[in-house]
Amino acid sequence: MFESLSSKIDKALKTLKGQGKITEINVASTVKEIRKALIDADVNYKVAKSVTDSIREKALGREVLIAVSPGQLLVKIVSEELTELMGGTKEDINTKGDPAVILIAGLQGSGKTTFSAKLASYLKKQNKNVLLAACDIYRPAAIDQLKVLGEQVGVEVYSEPENKNAVQIAKNAIEHGKKNNKKIVIVDTAGRLAIDEQMMKEIEEVKASVNPSETLFVVDSMTGQDAVNTAKTFNERLNFDGVVLTKLDGDTRGGAALSIRAVVDKPIKFISTGEKMEALDLFYPDRMAQRILGMGDVISLVERAQQVFDEEEAKKLNQKIRKKSV
Repeated sequence: MFESLSSKIDKALKTLKGQGKITEINVASTVKEIRKALIDADVNYKVAKSVTDSIREKALGREVLIAVSPGQLLVKIVSEELTELMGGTKEDINTKGDPAVILIAGLQGSGKTTFSAKLASYLKKQNKNVLLAACDIYRPAAIDQLKVLGEQVGVEVYSEPENKNAVQIAKNAIEHGKKNNKKIVIVDTAGRLAIDEQMMKEIEEVKASVNPSETLFVVDSMTGQDAVNTAKTFNERLNFDGVVLTKLDGDTRGGAALSIRAVVDKPIKFISTGEKMEALDLFYPDRMAQRILGMGDVISLVERAQQVFDEEEAKKLNQKIRKKSV
């Protein structure tokens, strides 16, 4: 994942390596290459332009430290901007409620059912008593799939195979959860197309009837820019709380991960890789930025140099104040 983007940004940053100082000319050519790398990775054009404009502004306004080169300093600035673009800090899910209800929504084939089971496993490891609710009434194998996965992770699955009313099943599942001391109910819903009005109306009704603590939109990161457009449409209808990126281990250019936060203004909360039930991670924007740049050591070096520089500046300021007070 992100291999192509990483190599292209690395190549762009090499323009500044070996340069004695940051100038408008060398920053302009580096930033142009970074923007091209982001767009090639399927990042939304407006997002790519906004982030690279900010990188240019900060690079020209930042003093080059004695201990680091302009190239190293720009790596740090790019890392900061990518981190900010993806949300700044990690955000966990809200599990308050009695029981807390987590509603899972998304497109067909995005990996919702697998994610629901992974999330159940993740929460179970935190000693939470979890119930999975099978509310996909359209895909014939959906209930069976969730039951198999539930068994795998040791979590009960509530289902009504003969009932074709998703709203009613969800409400009944929550009642069952209350009676059986379940602290969290994860409601797995059918995959739906954003253009299917009937299906979109159904998910809105499910949300209104169960009043979830958390609504998560699951998106297949391999769908690239389409994923961002779909997330926007779903958010307008559902006002979801967070995004889950699945299939990040596949042949993906990564643009969805970089664009989605900026476009829908909702945090990415989890990333899912592979089919194994433990292959689920909280999303850390700073770690993802460093992973894209592949330059964690350089970032640490600049941070240490910045600290020393700040201490030196503080000493100089202190000396000036003392001189004036004498």
